[in-house]
Amino acid sequence: MSSIKTLAGDTIIYGLSTILARMLGYLLVPYLTRVMTTGEYGVYTHLYSLIPLALVLLTMGLENGYFRFAGKTEDEAERNALFATLLAATAIAAAVFCLAVSPFSEPIASSMGYGDHASYVWLTAIIISLDAITAIPFARLRQQRRRMRYVTIRLVSVVVNLALCGFFYTAQGRTGVEWVLWANVAASAVSLAMLLPTMRWLRLSRVDPKLLKRVMVFSLPLLVSGVAGTAGEFVDRQMVKWLMPPDVAMEALGVYGAATKLAVIMILFTTMYRLAAEPIFLAKFGRRGDFARQSMLALWLYIGVAVLIFAAVMIGKPLVVLILGEQFREGSHLLPVLLAANALAGVVFSLSFWYKQAERTWVAIAITGTGLAAALALNLVLVPRMGYEGAAWARLGCEAAMVAVSVGLLYMNRKKIREL
Repeated sequence: MSSIKTLAGDTIIYGLSTILARMLGYLLVPYLTRVMTTGEYGVYTHLYSLIPLALVLLTMGLENGYFRFAGKTEDEAERNALFATLLAATAIAAAVFCLAVSPFSEPIASSMGYGDHASYVWLTAIIISLDAITAIPFARLRQQRRRMRYVTIRLVSVVVNLALCGFFYTAQGRTGVEWVLWANVAASAVSLAMLLPTMRWLRLSRVDPKLLKRVMVFSLPLLVSGVAGTAGEFVDRQMVKWLMPPDVAMEALGVYGAATKLAVIMILFTTMYRLAAEPIFLAKFGRRGDFARQSMLALWLYIGVAVLIFAAVMIGKPLVVLILGEQFREGSHLLPVLLAANALAGVVFSLSFWYKQAERTWVAIAITGTGLAAALALNLVLVPRMGYEGAAWARLGCEAAMVAVSVGLLYMNRKKIREL
């Protein structure tokens, strides 16, 4: 039970801090839905739905690789070499991405339908690059269980973001999406600055190409599955933008994007569970069978808490919807669908421990590939007929498909799992 106790303790610590950080960050939702039009919020929703996919590409699944390989060694020098190697890889990828995108920001903006707003593109590219660089340092803090350091940096970043948004929109009277992006750039830069002391191990002499190759063999299937999984989660926003009539698409996307924010509490719980669980279930287990017992217990505990959260939010729905500006509340009837989808995403994550522990990461491709195929098919059918409501149901269908495949593969590999 030691792993479950550790998981529970870390989940509470990460949870309290994540709740505080998200509560501060969540103030942007009632704020932005009152200072932005539905169309402007639609642009904001669209741009921020692209960031997770880009981050998956730039981090290349190396966060999971770091947890797995750091957990397999007791040698601090080897862990330092691992950190330096993976940090160098993600930093180079981030720099190349930013330098490649910036010169073409105007044509990219035009192709996205944003006309002369090239700043949307290069500001988003800067945010993505900064967040990619900090991914491995944040993973190192979690692996070392330096929870308060991790929490402090996250909180400071959120406060900076929130304060600058208030300054730009209220104190300066600014309008448009660009100022949200500027605030995010500053917040990401502050995170990077606060993480610099942890990067002292980034020395070229410590970078090990052979080690990088070994980690990439483990991580590349997770990269492919991560791209498919993230695309499956966020393709609904893209479909609303491109499949609905152009004269209403951005306003509908703004309403839908705001509705997804109402279900953030389930994402909050899933996030704090993930932050605590990854370092634990990707490390070594002492006795045969411990992993199977404790990972299944963790799954059932997750499901139990998720059900309680779902019930509490639905009971308090009349108050929850007041978070949004009045013109954004028409999408609130989708709250149970979005809550259920977010809860199933946590189940899919819980069912991923066994193949990562067994280093059969190719399994992830089958799971997320199925989810992406389901998301695309359902969105193509439902969005033209139902509008953004169809996107919400497609998201739920995507997560349900991945749960079904995950359970099936778990059953097929049950003997292997008992041996872990």
